[in-house]
Amino acid sequence: MPRLDDSGEALLQAGQDAKARTKRAWDSFSDFAIRDNVLEVAVGLIIAASFTTVVSSFVSDIILPPISLLPFLNKNLGEKFAVLRQGPQHANGHRYNTLKQALDDGAVVMAYGSFLDKMLNLLGVGLALYFVANVYAWISKDSIIHHTVKCKYCRKSISDKAQRCVNCTSWQDGREN
Repeated sequence: MPRLDDSGEALLQAGQDAKARTKRAWDSFSDFAIRDNVLEVAVGLIIAASFTTVVSSFVSDIILPPISLLPFLNKNLGEKFAVLRQGPQHANGHRYNTLKQALDDGAVVMAYGSFLDKMLNLLGVGLALYFVANVYAWISKDSIIHHTVKCKYCRKSISDKAQRCVNCTSWQDGREN
């Protein structure tokens, strides 16, 4: 039977090993997580999520209500739907007043109002990001929007400032002719 001192030393050694492994794991994680580019990406994603929320609210709360006033759209554009196949309760004379009622009944619906809402959100986010990119380019004199042209020979997109195509290596100023 081992002595108490031996088991105490083994326990002490196991604790020191666990502490060393934990320190190595923490150092490795901090080397990964605290690098500049990881933090920049994290901050960028958080800002992008907030930006998307603001633009979505702008589209849903400011843009869509006036569009919903058009005579053929009526109101609540996000709730517009067409029933493709009725659910079991519809046969009892029930009519679907909302998209949720139709979905709860098991009806197959085409939610075109929700689709239009999401398309307008995408358009709003895209236009807002384009505006931000142009303001950034104007302030910093460093454009993040790179204009491209098609190569005359291979028809791949290349920078409009390129002298040679990166794909087929042909000269863009006509030296090949």
